[in-house]
Amino acid sequence: MRNDPLCRSGRRLAAGSILAAALVAFLCPAGALAQASPGTARIWFYRDYEPSVSLNIAPVALNGSPAGYVQPDGSAIYRDVPAGRYHISVDSAGTDVNQSRDVDLAPGQEAYVKILALSSWDAGGDRSAYQRDTFYVSLVPPQVARAQLVAHPASGG
Repeated sequence: MRNDPLCRSGRRLAAGSILAAALVAFLCPAGALAQASPGTARIWFYRDYEPSVSLNIAPVALNGSPAGYVQPDGSAIYRDVPAGRYHISVDSAGTDVNQSRDVDLAPGQEAYVKILALSSWDAGGDRSAYQRDTFYVSLVPPQVARAQLVAHPASGG
């Protein structure tokens, strides 16, 4: 994670220049947008924009407590949490495998959670068709996730 003067200055310049924005995206991954508090870890949640799959929000939880809602618009959210073990889950209409994951985080460490959707898993109907969202939790390697997050607007805290 880079939060050095180059990234901070580059982010200010990026607002007015496409070239500067591309350079900041390359050198300063989304994780450098804001630095986590000392002694904490950060968990990123994100989805790709897939309008043909689902336009519903995905409620995510950490250790059974609500952590936020991952929007279908391709945006990302993060939560700064105390170091420790976390059970990450996503609320879903359908019950399937891979809807939760466990992760151990040390201070300063980041975890990247991509939420995947499948709207046809729970579908049917005789007179009118229905589809209910089934969401999945995928832990993504940091180098892959940082490259993906460059294109996702971020918010969190």
